[in-house]
Amino acid sequence: MTCIRGVPMSKESYTAGDVKMGLWRSGTPVLTPVCSGYPSILSNKPHVGEVSDLDQQVWILQGQTIVTVPRSDSVTPVTITVLPCKYPELLEQGRGIPIYLGIENPEMCLICEDSGGQPTLLLKEEEILALYNEMAPVEPFLFYHSKNGRTSTFESVAFPGWFIASSERSHPIFLTSHQGGMYNVNFNLNINA
Repeated sequence: MTCIRGVPMSKESYTAGDVKMGLWRSGTPVLTPVCSGYPSILSNKPHVGEVSDLDQQVWILQGQTIVTVPRSDSVTPVTITVLPCKYPELLEQGRGIPIYLGIENPEMCLICEDSGGQPTLLLKEEEILALYNEMAPVEPFLFYHSKNGRTSTFESVAFPGWFIASSERSHPIFLTSHQGGMYNVNFNLNINA
């Protein structure tokens, strides 16, 4: 039996199934998802792309808030930055791939905080690489990324059961615990190759 960061692992547990063994710069073994859509070896550079919802609304930045507006030639979507968590084995398994989710310019990251007893989604000036390089997962900044066909959901790690959602055009994205209905929690995440 091998221990990785204090977590007991048999050889089979890191060579079979949904994970495989990788090495980080220090030579420390890390578990990385094979089918996550992210490279199997962790990198020190964020993946970039854009997000749209099922109504073809894209994410744009207005002040310190991400809002959704209809896709058009006159709209430039915000560039999304994504990095998988270095330590997924320290988080709940089976909910999706834990990722940090931010924007490129200005460099900010999405965070889930409690505001008056209600989970709230905010943008905070934070470098995604700084979060990624922390010695432990920074849960308020992490989301479980799950894919269902072509669409993705982003569930808060800090507030399980709460998902990033959009509603009407020109409204901010937010967190909801209600899937379906008038809120859209399914998004198209297009990562540039």
